Amino acid sequence: MNDPAGWDGILDAGEDILWQGRPDGAIHFGVGNLPVVLFGLAFAGFALFWMVIASQAGGYFWMFGLLHFAVGIGLAFGAIWWDAYKRRHTWYSLTDRRAFIASDMPLFGRRLKSYPIGAETALNYTPGSPGAIHFSQEIRRSSSGRHRTVEIGFEYISEGDTVYALMRNIQKGDAK
Repeated sequence: MNDPAGWDGILDAGEDILWQGRPDGAIHFGVGNLPVVLFGLAFAGFALFWMVIASQAGGYFWMFGLLHFAVGIGLAFGAIWWDAYKRRHTWYSLTDRRAFIASDMPLFGRRLKSYPIGAETALNYTPGSPGAIHFSQEIRRSSSGRHRTVEIGFEYISEGDTVYALMRNIQKGDAK
């Protein structure tokens, strides 16, 4: 079989694509976003208060608060908007051997990662609309040097039941 358009040199011989999809690009506000949003609003609020007080002294010194105000607003709205923005630039593919996560982000460029799916792969399925299937983990280091484990998988997908069944078939050796 010939590789589908755009897959030349990526798929192994005899590897077939079983499913392709994209995550839901809508904004989803969760409990995990709340601390960052509140901190950003408090930061921006204090900067705004400082700018008002500094402007009463005259001159342009109050303008130094604009950077802090912008950072606070960026934190507050970025916590909500950034994840949705990343999902709008992400594509998922499942073959009879691997799961692929592709992204094309401005400034970061194109990235394609593949994760083998086999009998030993731990699948964590969260049903729903949209659902999520996690099949790998990565350890990432934050700017403060702390390490955290991040779940990797197909997130916010509308066809979770179908994709999970396909992955279970791959694990059983019955993917085609």
